[in-house]
Amino acid sequence: MKNMQKITAAITGVQAWLPEYILSNKELETMVDTSDEWIRSRTGILERRILKGEGKGTSDIGAGAVKGLLEKTGTAPEEIDLLICATCTPDMQFPATANIISDKVGAVNAFGYDINAACSGFIYALTTAAKFVESGTHKKVIVVGADKMSSIIDYTDRRTCVIFGDGGGAVLLEPCQEEGLGIQDAILESDGSGRAYLHQKAGGSVKPASAETVAAREHYVFQDGRPVFKAAVKNMSSAVSRILKRNDLTGEALTWLIPHQANLRILDAVASHANISKEKVVINIQKYGNTTSGTIPICLWEWEDRFNKGDDIILTAFGGGFTWGAMYLKWAY
Repeated sequence: MKNMQKITAAITGVQAWLPEYILSNKELETMVDTSDEWIRSRTGILERRILKGEGKGTSDIGAGAVKGLLEKTGTAPEEIDLLICATCTPDMQFPATANIISDKVGAVNAFGYDINAACSGFIYALTTAAKFVESGTHKKVIVVGADKMSSIIDYTDRRTCVIFGDGGGAVLLEPCQEEGLGIQDAILESDGSGRAYLHQKAGGSVKPASAETVAAREHYVFQDGRPVFKAAVKNMSSAVSRILKRNDLTGEALTWLIPHQANLRILDAVASHANISKEKVVINIQKYGNTTSGTIPICLWEWEDRFNKGDDIILTAFGGGFTWGAMYLKWAY
């Protein structure tokens, strides 16, 4: 018998969706005690997008991206086997936002579920989705990374409100048509003790919503910036260095590094630790801020026309929990 060639999952299309409303640093100056210079110097962010409108949620961001992706790739919604949505701002506690997106786009034959790994969600979801393709059981899988962070941000807390924005994107995963391309490797890790530094206090089963939790403003993101910054740099740098070494790559040989857009200083530090020149680092945090699960797919979408088939790309992220990881892929188109 001939050896069966291992099936590899490849990204065959990418699309993003961003709200129209732009919240600039200048506008934030009128809302909270901060300044354009303070925000730029500490985060690298100039503006971020905010989803406005009654009854609008993360599924609207995800559905916008998926509709564009289906159109762009010439895929019928009925062809989708599975849809995974990475988000920490689901429309509702249940059902899964993935199911709502599938309904909104007409993906009637897809099953779906959400993955919540905070800012690492997209890499976690992409790794999970790849296994369904690699197993040979699923041919067309969509991975969405989307968050409406404005729904859990306290706009009186300058530590967090200057950082986050709304937005997201989606990729289509299919069995790779050419050997040696597609998703090659991933390292995913977590440390639950990190929850002390980055979490949402109320709204879960430990502390359900009540008049008291709302009055105490406990349904917003809490972040202790310094330990989060240190852990992000250390763990993303380690994951990138390990995945380079494991795949006989060097920072010099890498084509692109696509890091989660958390903070410009973190991105610079991670690239420096891994010996990757700044020209190879995909950065758009200045335009969109931190869209949590949305940052990496938005970067893929913005840089898509600069990628060439066979490019060596590493994705890396760090999120609340703590969660972190890195993925190595060879661009397939």
